[in-house]
Amino acid sequence: MAPKSDPRPSSSFFPRLLLALLLLAALGWCVWVYLQIDAVAHDDEAQPADAIAVFGAAEYSGRPSPVFHARLDHAVGLYRKKIAPVVITLGGGSDKDSGNTEGGVGRDYLLANGIPFSDIIAETHSIDTEQQVHRLASIARENDFHLIVVVSDATHLFRIRELCSDAGLTVLTSPRPSLGHISNYDLAMRYFHEILSYTSLRLHINETWMHHWLDGKNDD
Repeated sequence: MAPKSDPRPSSSFFPRLLLALLLLAALGWCVWVYLQIDAVAHDDEAQPADAIAVFGAAEYSGRPSPVFHARLDHAVGLYRKKIAPVVITLGGGSDKDSGNTEGGVGRDYLLANGIPFSDIIAETHSIDTEQQVHRLASIARENDFHLIVVVSDATHLFRIRELCSDAGLTVLTSPRPSLGHISNYDLAMRYFHEILSYTSLRLHINETWMHHWLDGKNDD
């Protein structure tokens, strides 16, 4: 006589089901964030505003990195189109920067490209994107700016927009032009970096080392 099968589920069934549901939820979240990043990355919203804010990237011995150079050039173009009468440069420095800051280097670059000193505000203390947004919010309150065009890398702008919204800022996003050809791998890593960054933001993971590592990925 054949033994009867036990109709009760095995003890490992529910943990495996829970794991599968968690993985499915994580995948759904990543796809949703990817779609939001991609939508903002391909939409230039620049129109007349109170100010243009350039988010900092690396500087090398007082010179902007190629990425920062491209962001600043884009801001210069917007200023010349009379999108806004003021340009804000954001970003501090570290002990390795010999006293240079991203905001200060950005200001000097704008001056060299014909923007008057009176039309530039340089913020020189922030160390990551979240701090740059908080400093920008303070500058906006002090100067009665109500609408700001924010300039950064295309994939960076969704996170900036969400941080600005959290800080009570109304912003329009304007991505800087691409620098030559970007490989599919590099582009995928940029999206992965931003998905991870935005997820850590929403999970309130505020470890300093993670902020430095994540924001450092934008400084090429």
